[in-house]
Amino acid sequence: MPAVDKLLLEEALQDSPQTRSLLSVFEEDAGTLTDYTNQLLQAMQRVYGAQNEMCLATQQLSKQLLAYEKQNFALGKGDEEVISTLHYFSKVVDELNVLHTELAKQLADTMVLPIIQFREKDLTEVSTLKDLFGLASNEHDLSMAKYSRLPKKKENEKVKAEVGKEVAAARRKQHLSSLQYYCALNALQYRKRMAMMEPMIGFAHGQINFFKKGAEMFSRRMDSFLSSVADMVQSIQVELETEAEKMRVSQQELLSVDESVYTPDSDVAAPQINRNLIQKAGYLNLRNKTGLVTTTWERLYFFTQGGNLMCQPRGAVAGGLIQDLDNCSVMAVDCEDRRYCFQITTPNGKSGITLQAESRKENEEWICAINNISRQIYLTDNPEAVAIKLNQTALQAVTPITSFGKKQESSCPSQNLKNSEMENDKIVPKATVSASEAEQLIAPGTPIQFDIVLPATEFLDQNRGSRRINPFGETEDASFPEAEDSLLQQMFIVRFLGSMAVKTDSTAEVIYEAMRQVLAARAIHNIFRTTESHLMVTSQTLRLIDPQTQVSRANFELTSVTQFAAHQENKRLVGFVIRIPESTGEESLSTYIFESNSEGEKICYAINLGKEIIEVQKLANSWYRLKERKEEVLKI
Repeated sequence: MPAVDKLLLEEALQDSPQTRSLLSVFEEDAGTLTDYTNQLLQAMQRVYGAQNEMCLATQQLSKQLLAYEKQNFALGKGDEEVISTLHYFSKVVDELNVLHTELAKQLADTMVLPIIQFREKDLTEVSTLKDLFGLASNEHDLSMAKYSRLPKKKENEKVKAEVGKEVAAARRKQHLSSLQYYCALNALQYRKRMAMMEPMIGFAHGQINFFKKGAEMFSRRMDSFLSSVADMVQSIQVELETEAEKMRVSQQELLSVDESVYTPDSDVAAPQINRNLIQKAGYLNLRNKTGLVTTTWERLYFFTQGGNLMCQPRGAVAGGLIQDLDNCSVMAVDCEDRRYCFQITTPNGKSGITLQAESRKENEEWICAINNISRQIYLTDNPEAVAIKLNQTALQAVTPITSFGKKQESSCPSQNLKNSEMENDKIVPKATVSASEAEQLIAPGTPIQFDIVLPATEFLDQNRGSRRINPFGETEDASFPEAEDSLLQQMFIVRFLGSMAVKTDSTAEVIYEAMRQVLAARAIHNIFRTTESHLMVTSQTLRLIDPQTQVSRANFELTSVTQFAAHQENKRLVGFVIRIPESTGEESLSTYIFESNSEGEKICYAINLGKEIIEVQKLANSWYRLKERKEEVLKI
C-alpha cells in the first residue's frame, strides 16, 4: 500500500505558515472528496432506483403476459399454444422478480448504505472540526491582540495576569482543535480508500449472487422450453415468409391490371351491364335534404338483403334498413346537375330516396337489380333463372317475331295448358299469331315514344307561356265534374313505359307485341327513366294524374279503349289500345304500355267494369227514350 501524506501533530501548536499552507492542501483534498462522494452517491442511488424499477417492471410484465388470454381478440383463433407459452413465461418472470427484489435489497445494504455513512460521518466530522479550528484560531488572534496592547510604563499586574490567562486558554483551545482537526484529516486519507471500495464490493457480491441463483434456477429446466419456443417461432417465421411471398405475387398481379379498373367511368361508351342481378352492393351517394332548398350528398356503402336495401356507414359494425324494395319502383332522374342519379319510389307512390352511382354501368345495374328485387324474384327457388327468363324479353331484337303468347307455349307447355283451362276466367284474351302475322299487328320500324307523359314540372313550364298541345288530347282543366257522379272510381299507381302506333285492335296480341318491342327498345337504348302517375279509372274516362300537383296529364274516353290486356308472365305490365279520330276523318290506333305497382289484371278488371257500366247506361238510356216516346204517342 503506498504511503499516505500526513500532517505533523508536533507542528500544530506552533501554527507556522508552512503548516497552514500544508493544511490548505489537505482541506482542498477534503473538499474535492466531498464533491466526488456526492456524485458517486447519486450514481449508486440511480443504480438502486433502476433495480427497484426492474422489480416493478418485471411484476407488471408478468401481469401483462397473463392478460393476453383476456383480450378477446377478434382474430384470436389458434392462439391456445401462444397463451400456454405466455403463461409459462409469466411464471418465469415472477421467479425472476423475486431475484431482482433480493438484489435490490442487497444493493441498498452493501452499496448505498456504506457511502451514505461515509459522507454523513467522516466527511461531516471533518467539516465540523474545520469550523471549530477556525473559531479557536480567531479567539487566539483576538487574545494575542489584546495582550499586545498592554502599556509599558503603568503596568497593572492584575490586568496583565488576566490577559495572560486569557491568551493561555485561547492557545490551549486552538492547540486542541488543531490536533483533532489534523487527526481527522490524516484519518480521512485512509477512510476515503475504504469508502470507495466497500460499496463496489457489495455491488459485485450482489450481482454474483443474483446470477448464481438465476443460473441454478433456470439453466436446467429452461433449456428445453426455450428450444421448443424457438422452434415454434421459427416455424411461424417460415409461414410468414411463405404468406408474404404469396401476397407479393398477388399484389403484382392485382397491380398489373388495366388502368380502366381505377377509372370510375372508363367504359361509358359500351359498358357490360348485367341485367339479371338479384342482389347488389357498392358505394353510392345518398341525397339528404338539409333545408327547404339545400341538400347534401353522403357517400355510403349500400347492399341488398332479401327484399331490403341496407346501408352501412364506414366503420359501422352492421348495416341498417333504408328502404323496403318489395313492389317499389325505380327510375333514373335528373338531380342537381349530377350524373347517374336514380330514385326509388314506394308502392304508395311517395318519393323515396335519391341515390347517385359512380358510373353508368353501376347506375344501370342498380336500377336492374332493384327492379328484379321489387318483383320478389328472390323468393323463388331459383331466382337467377327467373331473372334471366324475365329479362329475355327485353334483350331480344326489336324486329317482329312470334308474340308473347306463342313463346310462352313453346317454353312452358304445362303452364300454357293450365292457362287455357282458365281462359274463360281471364280478362286477357288468349290467342297466338304466326311470325308473318306479327307484321300485320305493328308495322316494322314503327317509332316508339318514351316521354309522351311529361313530368309535372315540364307540364307546368309548358303551360306558362301558351296552351300546351298534348298528344293525348286532354284539357288543362284540373276539375272533372263527371267523376263526382261516376259509378266507378279506382286509383292505380303506374309508370309510363312507351306508346306506339298499331295496325289493328282486333286481338290482344297487338298489346303483347307492343310490350315486347317497348321493353326491347328500352333495353337496347338503355332507357330506364319512367314517369310515375296515378291512373284513375271511372265509368266514363281513363285519367293520368300527376301525384304531386294533382294535374291531369292525360284523359281518355273509356269508349275509345278498344283493347286492353295484362302480361301473362310479368303481372305488373298492362296496356290498352286507343282509337283516336283524325282530322282527315279516319281513325288511328295507338297502344300505351304501363308498369303498375299492383297486378295489371286489376286495372283490366276495372276497365272492363267501366265499359260494362257504360253498356248498362246505354241500355237504360234507350229504355227511357222508348218510354218517353211511347208516352208522347199515347198523348197524341
